Amino acid sequence: MTERVSGTPGRRALLGAAVLSTAALGLAGTAQAQAAERGRGGHGGGHGSLRDLPVPTVIGHRGASGYRPEHTLGSYQLALDLGAHIVEQDLVPTKDGHLVCRHENDITATTDVADHPEFAGRKATKKIDGVSYTGWFTEDFTLAELKTLRATERIPGNRPDNTLYDGRWTIPTFEEVLRWADKEGRKRKKPVWLYVETKHPTYFRSLGLGLEEPLARLLRRYGRDRRNAPLILQSFEPSSIQRLARLVDTPRIVLLSGPTTRPWDFVESGDPRTVADLVTPAGLKWIASYAQGIGPTLDLVIPKDAAGRLTTPTTLVKDAHARGLLLHPYTLRNENSFLPADFRRGTDPNAYGDVFGAAAAYFATGIDGIFSDHPDTALLAAADFDGR
Repeated sequence: MTERVSGTPGRRALLGAAVLSTAALGLAGTAQAQAAERGRGGHGGGHGSLRDLPVPTVIGHRGASGYRPEHTLGSYQLALDLGAHIVEQDLVPTKDGHLVCRHENDITATTDVADHPEFAGRKATKKIDGVSYTGWFTEDFTLAELKTLRATERIPGNRPDNTLYDGRWTIPTFEEVLRWADKEGRKRKKPVWLYVETKHPTYFRSLGLGLEEPLARLLRRYGRDRRNAPLILQSFEPSSIQRLARLVDTPRIVLLSGPTTRPWDFVESGDPRTVADLVTPAGLKWIASYAQGIGPTLDLVIPKDAAGRLTTPTTLVKDAHARGLLLHPYTLRNENSFLPADFRRGTDPNAYGDVFGAAAAYFATGIDGIFSDHPDTALLAAADFDGR
């Protein structure tokens, strides 16, 4: 979801100013409290504060998805073991209302569902956020049925080594992840931070499977519903974040896609604004009325030219910080095919490029953190930047 040339204290001062600015605006849910030593109700997650997070913050994107099939307990555990400051989950519902961790509700590419003849009849074509997909979808399965499936690597062509772990893990429920985070928090004697996205919330609400209410219940049950909870909520649909703001005080981030796109809840409600409108000072002021940050694409921070090379940074970082908003752009990956053209090395699209050079360019804009499929690499890049 880098303009600094001075040392880390200056960068941290900027972050502090951003958070204090948000507090001055009196926004609901702003992270103001200092971290408590332990969580309430015996939970091991403890409490945290956005100000406790290192800068730049490294977020394990779907876990350590560069090394393990995404959104598995194995991927989450590896991200934590590699040192990621936060581990991300995407949430979709089952037919019987449980929240499970998948990047999409279409599980064709991330499970072995196609190998289960008993579910052949569940294959369907659906239109989700205006796009047609054919496959198998979580909302057509009970949790018990989903638990008979095994997770697989989503992009085996790019990451053939990850296929070694195909079939090793099941689809985790979000409650299982909360319990895992509490256990790891007790073991490590510090909170395990989670970054939780509601996927296609308008679509699921139309099916009677609203995401926000069951998510809020789980956050309350596990003591992660407060403004100083070690958890960040995120969504590409602003109305989902607004709904969550009415239910819990947990910190919130609005995700932003390409500048010409419109959040799907805007499409459904007839709101004509695009992402380009939301990244203006007026749009950022509106986001700051109910959220503590934004998660833009990296291209919104530094656009690319027609050849795929980085150009001049936009004013987004400065403008967002002026409104007291944090920035956690997405997604940093090691492979050439995912890097800006000026940081690719060799001709193999799946070989690693100069990810450290790319990370340095993004960190230099002043972003507060970054999502990464390879959190160990991002942490090394952050350490290089921190040591300047």
